[in-house]
Amino acid sequence: MTKPSGVQGITEFEIAEYLAHNPAFFERQAELLATIQLRSPHGNRAVSLQERQMEMLRERIKGLEFKIVEMIRNGQENVAIADRLHRWTRRLFLTVDLAVLPQALTEELQQQFLVPQVAVRLWGLPDDVTEILSGQPCSGPVSEDAQQFAHSLATPFCGANHGFEAATWLDDGARMQSMAMIPLRSGDQVFGLLVLGSPDPTRFAADMGTEFLMRIGDTASAAMTRLLKR
Repeated sequence: MTKPSGVQGITEFEIAEYLAHNPAFFERQAELLATIQLRSPHGNRAVSLQERQMEMLRERIKGLEFKIVEMIRNGQENVAIADRLHRWTRRLFLTVDLAVLPQALTEELQQQFLVPQVAVRLWGLPDDVTEILSGQPCSGPVSEDAQQFAHSLATPFCGANHGFEAATWLDDGARMQSMAMIPLRSGDQVFGLLVLGSPDPTRFAADMGTEFLMRIGDTASAAMTRLLKR
């Protein structure tokens, strides 16, 4: 077929736009569907337009199935995390003896969330509480610099262990490659620092989200404020 004189070339976009707005074209040209041959994405063989559409539909269905499986997996993981958080919080509520509260906090956190090492240090407590906790790791010395660092944390710190003082509070701090440090607050007062350590440098990476750690910090702070109101 010759192109009429003066008619400019038609672009692929114009053809696609015409077909999209004129679906009756294929009803009028039904035999065209059977004659169009396309290359299959699964080889060099030629397939009909209908077969190519079916392949595209199957690929789309597979993509949707993958997303559904991913959503189910994420949902199961979220339920598991919620269960662990529930068990940890329950342990804190059931710990009536304030003398064992810091130990209950760290031990249950370590067990439920499979954190290699956990420690907590407290300061600014009433004298009678300090006496009760005397000799426990949570009552160990904390330098002014470490306290100021805890005060400066608007959100939990996550990242590599660059020789932080808080790493020495862990049983094997020198081997911990990554750390999370969570300040314990009561209003504007910071009275402690919760430390999580791992020999895996990616466990507490600097670019990880901290929303869950913030919830851990809020729960721990709420439980430990009992030590401030002795």
